[in-house]
Amino acid sequence: MTLSAQTPRRLESFVSGRWTAGQRDGKPLLNAANGQTVALIDASGLDYGAALEWGRKVGGKNLRKYSFHERAAMLKALAQALMEQKEAFYAESFLTGATRTDGWIDIEGGFGTLFAYSSKARRELPNTRILTEGDVEVLSRDNTFAAQHILTPMEGVAVHINAFNFPVWGMLEKIAPTLIAGMPCLVKPASQTAYLTELVVRRILETGILPEGTLQLVSGSAGDMLDHLTGEDVLTFTGSASTGQMLRGHPKVVSESVRFTMEADSLNSSVLGTDAAPGTPEFDFFVKEVAREMTTKAGQKCTAIRRVIAPRAHTDALIEALSARLGKTVIGDPALENTRMGPLASLDQREEVRDRIKDLCAEAEIVAGNPDEVSVASGDADKGAFLNPVLLHCAKPLDGTAIHDVEAFGPVATVMPYDDIEEAVELAKRGKGSLVASVFTNDPKVAEEVVIGMAPLHGRVLIGNRDSAKTSTGHGSPLPMLVHGGPGRAGGGEEMGGMRGVKHYMQRTAVQGTPRLLSAVTGRWIAGASGLDTPVHPFRKSLAELNIGDQLITKSREVTLADIEHFATFTGDTFYAHMDEESARANPFFEGRVAHGYLIVSFAAGLFVDPAPGPVLANYGVDNLRFLTPVNPGDELKVQLTAKEINPRITADYGEVRWDCCVTNQNDEVVAQYDVLTMVAKTWPQVAQAAE
Repeated sequence: MTLSAQTPRRLESFVSGRWTAGQRDGKPLLNAANGQTVALIDASGLDYGAALEWGRKVGGKNLRKYSFHERAAMLKALAQALMEQKEAFYAESFLTGATRTDGWIDIEGGFGTLFAYSSKARRELPNTRILTEGDVEVLSRDNTFAAQHILTPMEGVAVHINAFNFPVWGMLEKIAPTLIAGMPCLVKPASQTAYLTELVVRRILETGILPEGTLQLVSGSAGDMLDHLTGEDVLTFTGSASTGQMLRGHPKVVSESVRFTMEADSLNSSVLGTDAAPGTPEFDFFVKEVAREMTTKAGQKCTAIRRVIAPRAHTDALIEALSARLGKTVIGDPALENTRMGPLASLDQREEVRDRIKDLCAEAEIVAGNPDEVSVASGDADKGAFLNPVLLHCAKPLDGTAIHDVEAFGPVATVMPYDDIEEAVELAKRGKGSLVASVFTNDPKVAEEVVIGMAPLHGRVLIGNRDSAKTSTGHGSPLPMLVHGGPGRAGGGEEMGGMRGVKHYMQRTAVQGTPRLLSAVTGRWIAGASGLDTPVHPFRKSLAELNIGDQLITKSREVTLADIEHFATFTGDTFYAHMDEESARANPFFEGRVAHGYLIVSFAAGLFVDPAPGPVLANYGVDNLRFLTPVNPGDELKVQLTAKEINPRITADYGEVRWDCCVTNQNDEVVAQYDVLTMVAKTWPQVAQAAE
């Protein structure tokens, strides 16, 4: 059911497997545009200790039964199911003050994050329940003792405490990597917009896609929840730095060494390059981007541009251009199609922003907009939380402190002039750590100097220029494949970043032992482990018949001078080391003419390939190819081919097989080492019929 401002209802929490309302009437949550009551929220009486234990015992156990690929498929199915109901979510989103465009970022951006994580996990992770990380470390000369780092899901609950500005994306960007990792979640959204989060969670649970216990929701105060955390749990927080520091210092978080990730206040900056004078495409792009960042979500974005850093000579032109563009912004009822900026999330939030503007005015002057006067094209100017965009200017930003310390979390930004690139970088760094910064320039040297200067204090840096103006995702858009977080004031945390974010919810462990037993633990053949001798060529086995460790040792083949010269003539690779005996001998790495590396790889394929049609459908790549010993005319090559890793696809009738290919010479010296990647059918009737 879609909520409306005329029919408020009590929000419920979903904990320990059931929906539960609080014991009190609840706090009213108001429509940001007209002040009418949308819902009532209260979480009193909840047993947080039981909820966390239920998540650990039920959710964690159920979720860890599945592989990375299976959990990724759940995310895709969820995204598809939620996308079909998006219009109901948009209707709720309007009540938060978000326009259709704002809602698209939150709603479809959130679903897109699920799709992205599903795709990346199936593409980049094996179809297993644990991960290996890095190379095998050989710890003995005879290769009987080795070590491998592995990653396993933590056996606790990931508690996600989210901010009010993105009630959908803010939840989904956190639970996506958490669920891929195999860890259940408990989501605690900010109260002001919790009705939208609650609706989405209801629809998620109704699909029945997630295993029981995987997802819980608290609508209201967190109460004593943190008192029940253990060292197996994870705590993430998005919000104010003061609240985040309080959570970071909570006795349980400290005593149990609970993993904690925070995304907090961020005075993000954008730099106009010295080359980006008025009239250039970069200047126009910069003006458009700053105005967009100030007005999207009414400036209520943790990545919004707060500090506008520009060459002093261009400051007046920039202020004039920004003021003109901001003045055309249509402000009003977010549900109306012509509205470009809606209200802030609440009247309290508007008063907070007005107070912060007063703080900024101690060092800067307002050059556009009036925070005390509201001018709207629609909506209720008295009861709605509207605030027109406010642009300030600080003539001496290096002398200021408030402009680098105070964040007005709304449609507010301060223009700051600089005299050289070094000063621009210094101003950006005065933010003491930010989620994102950007530089708009078409000059490679400016880009290099600014980016390298800013990078140590920023989680992400965007370069904007004329060539990317139409394709750029923008200064303020976090992407699932890129890290989202920042050092210092921004919280010191990292979210998303593709599979980097997944590892935050897993435990890294170094495992030592014999290669044979390490292979059993990791599900991946390791050099030094015995191979499985099989009378059937491994390429004749379907995925269902193939085993990790199945091995083929080929016959030998001599490499002749005629082979080398023919390969050179046929391919055009007439590098001197293959064709000129005297020059080859002068090379410190060779003793004379040598075979081409790719000739060795080609001969190796000729030795191990089974030519008849069979379950091997395609060779799709070679990884980690290294040539280790030169091959001279007269040397003999043979190959040891071992099934190293098997990854069946859950949505196709084939899977990937990674083969360890070791090419040696007549002295058992390793000539070449690499992984061969093939697509192999899950079943192959012809093989089965032949066996019968």
